[in-house]
Amino acid sequence: MVIKTVKNILCKKPGIVKKKVRILIAVAVLMILLAGAVFLYYHNPGGGLPLACPVYFFTGYYCPGCGAGRACYTLLHGQLYQAFRYNPMLIIILPWLILYYFICGMQWLIYGKERLSIHISERIPLAILVIFLLYGILRNIDAYPFVLLAPTAV
Repeated sequence: MVIKTVKNILCKKPGIVKKKVRILIAVAVLMILLAGAVFLYYHNPGGGLPLACPVYFFTGYYCPGCGAGRACYTLLHGQLYQAFRYNPMLIIILPWLILYYFICGMQWLIYGKERLSIHISERIPLAILVIFLLYGILRNIDAYPFVLLAPTAV
């Protein structure tokens, strides 16, 4: 009974959230992203209290995400080359992720449904997963040019 009442308050049709609720959710998500960016802008993960990677902590090997916190910090400070040296894969894929989530978010905000994902082949996420796994392996090879993939301060 309570679930039906909540559904009636939030949804106008099954699976479609009311526009006012979608706007509130979008504003909340943007505020959380802004708070995270402000925190990362003032919190240098390279110095002081670092953002620890459990994979590196337990194994001593870099995961595909190692250096991402430092890369985002330096990116927020306008140091693109240094961000690239911390995590090249993040800097390459970040514009595509931002564009994808922006389009999906706008579709959901305007229409109540996200329609981009149904047009993407199932092979693309699989290919991205394989690329990330290969990147994680290659950045741990201790030979030139693979050592350039390890998180490095310039």
